[in-house]
Amino acid sequence: MTDDRIAFVGTYTDGDSEGVYTVRVDAEGRIERLGATDAGENPSFLALHPNRDYLYAVNEVDEGAVTAMEIGEDGDLTSLNQIVTGGGADPCHCTADATGQYLLAAHYTGGAVAMLPIEDDGAVGEPTAVVEHEGESVHPERQNGPHPHSIQPGPDNEYAYAPDLGTDRVYVYELDLESGDLVPADQPSVELPDGAGPRHLDFHPNGRHAYLINELDSTITTLDRDPDTGALTVVDAVSTLPADYDGENITADVHVHPSGEFVYGSNRGHDSVAAFAVDEDSGELEPVDRVSTRGEWPRNFAITPDGAHLLAENADTDDVVTFAIDDETGELSATGDVTDLPSPVCLQFLD
Repeated sequence: MTDDRIAFVGTYTDGDSEGVYTVRVDAEGRIERLGATDAGENPSFLALHPNRDYLYAVNEVDEGAVTAMEIGEDGDLTSLNQIVTGGGADPCHCTADATGQYLLAAHYTGGAVAMLPIEDDGAVGEPTAVVEHEGESVHPERQNGPHPHSIQPGPDNEYAYAPDLGTDRVYVYELDLESGDLVPADQPSVELPDGAGPRHLDFHPNGRHAYLINELDSTITTLDRDPDTGALTVVDAVSTLPADYDGENITADVHVHPSGEFVYGSNRGHDSVAAFAVDEDSGELEPVDRVSTRGEWPRNFAITPDGAHLLAENADTDDVVTFAIDDETGELSATGDVTDLPSPVCLQFLD
């Protein structure tokens, strides 16, 4: 019996990257590179099929696409097909629904979200739904139009949630799996403060709370979620930065610890991961730690499935840095393990 886990790392290919990397992560959070697979240009964000037989990568380019791959023994990848996602330029996030019937994709520059069928052999078909967002907000450069930055199903797989950086809203859709459609929910969106810049969202294991990281104002918002209607309600927000920091910063990724006791968010500019304790009743966050990622521009990070380690992906310094997580306090401590990987921007565990 081994505690090693297979994981996949998405990258930008405008430098030394060879595509999507397969790695092995041991029980101490140490990473070993196993191989690389050509998955087209800029296979940045990755998503696994629920049966763990297939992997999907968005191709973050002008004519946005997604590449489907079959997962073989020891994480070997074989390309199945690549298809244009239909939502325009720069798809930056994708997720498979819990049944494995559809892939959802968000297009930052294209301003749209899309729904694509997954065939029985794991390949992706032509989009069945493309929904264009509308609107703008206060930032003169980043919010002069819609910029959906992610889309993912909720805990019950009945609704999908799409944070839009350009409009300061999280859009809520009913997932129509019979017709392959994204239908605006009764509460079609929740509004964030002007200039927040919603980016990524993660759900608490209890399904009642969600945590939204906002790129432009460096905050994490706690949201209550109505399981019957899918509606979101803003509860509170906390800063990801120290009070005395006055430099430039934009946030990136957010994850809830598997225990549900902690939430983590990454800062680019301050180049750190902020840790928060979760109030068991209200779901609100209390700061507990903030550590340097020992590199630059942590666009994403991943928590190991056992909750023991956090892997920070420093895109601009081409490395992944391992931190141990204190299971009582949620505090982070660098283990000293640093793995060289070109332009790492997304890590997904197979298990």
